[in-house]
Amino acid sequence: MKLLLIEDEVKLSEALTVLLRRAGYTVDTALDGLTGLNMACTNPYDVIILDRMLPHLDGLSVLKEIRKLKLTIPILFLTAKDAPSDRVEGLECGADDYLIKPFFTEELLARIKALLRRTNKKTTDNTISIGDLTLHILHGEAIKGNEKIQLTAKEAALLSLLMHNVGQVITKERIMEKIWGYDSDANISNVDLYIYYLRKKLNIPNIKTIRGIGYSFEEDIDV
Repeated sequence: MKLLLIEDEVKLSEALTVLLRRAGYTVDTALDGLTGLNMACTNPYDVIILDRMLPHLDGLSVLKEIRKLKLTIPILFLTAKDAPSDRVEGLECGADDYLIKPFFTEELLARIKALLRRTNKKTTDNTISIGDLTLHILHGEAIKGNEKIQLTAKEAALLSLLMHNVGQVITKERIMEKIWGYDSDANISNVDLYIYYLRKKLNIPNIKTIRGIGYSFEEDIDV
């Protein structure tokens, strides 16, 4: 697996490069945003680790440019900017995860593994399976083990969104946009209500609340 680390603190970049290579990854590094963007656009990477405060081009601009090009590389923000508004902004602009400095190296490695699993999940156009849970999107049916669970159209759409972004924090605003649409008169509290419906029907612990931000579907929990 090949990673791109875009981090301008030289000592931290060097330490992380050693850590990641010991964990079995191939690592390329960039010390500024512009160089990092050029590398991201011209080389295949499995995950990008991106600082927000960078010289020449800040991390948020790097992220936006990558997403404008329709590149779906998982991107993990690694930054000291820890305000909830900063996290929401990063996630809304297309980041797949957000880790605050200082951090535990074990957590960084775990999050990278989660992003890699997300890109390798078993999925087809109409079906997605994670662990013991399978969703048949068109039929609005979830299968947990040998149990079949009927879902409404919006419940199936919401579960599909969560499962297709396993390990990723999805803001309530993004859920509203994807499930109800920009022009809907629905209140954002509908998101919480439909999460409640899913949890009650599925009876699984995988749907996690990220306080003040939104929800995520975690794979490493037995269903």
